[in-house]
This record gives sequence, C-alpha cells and structure tokens, in this order.
Amino acid sequence: MPQIRPIKDLRNTTEISELCHSNKEPIFITKNGYGDLVVMSIETYEREIAKVDLYKKLAEAELQIKNGELLLDAEDVFKGLRNKYVRK
Repeated sequence: MPQIRPIKDLRNTTEISELCHSNKEPIFITKNGYGDLVVMSIETYEREIAKVDLYKKLAEAELQIKNGELLLDAEDVFKGLRNKYVRK
C-alpha cells in the first residue's frame, strides 16, 4: 500500500529514506492536502524506469507485428548471440 505523507515529514530525511528503502515503493508527499511530490529510492527509480523501457519496447514490437514487419527467429537470434559472446 502506498505511503502518503505531508510535506512537513520531509524534515526527517532519515526516516523518509528508511521508508523508501524498506518499502521499495515511492512515497507520495502532499502539500495543503493535495499531491505534490513523489520520493523514492534510487533502486525503486531504476526499477520503474526499466519497466517503462520494457513496456515501450513491447509496444514497438506489437506495432511491428501489426504492421506486418519481418520477424526474427528466436533460435537464430540466440544462436548468434552465443556465437558472439560465449567463449569456447
């Protein structure tokens, strides 16, 4: 469940930092009862950015399929990667 805190709680940076790291979720900060900021750990931020990047790539792939673009064979792709990166 998301944490919602008033902006005055930002005075205690240690507590906010600990909450961000222990919950591994963003903390929503309100100002005068309205949403104002989101605070999160770098780990959570990087995870969220990775998700957005994945969703973007999936949307691009779905569009390519919809447009009838040539698809690559997964076995051929992995074989090529193994040949390129796996030392024998």
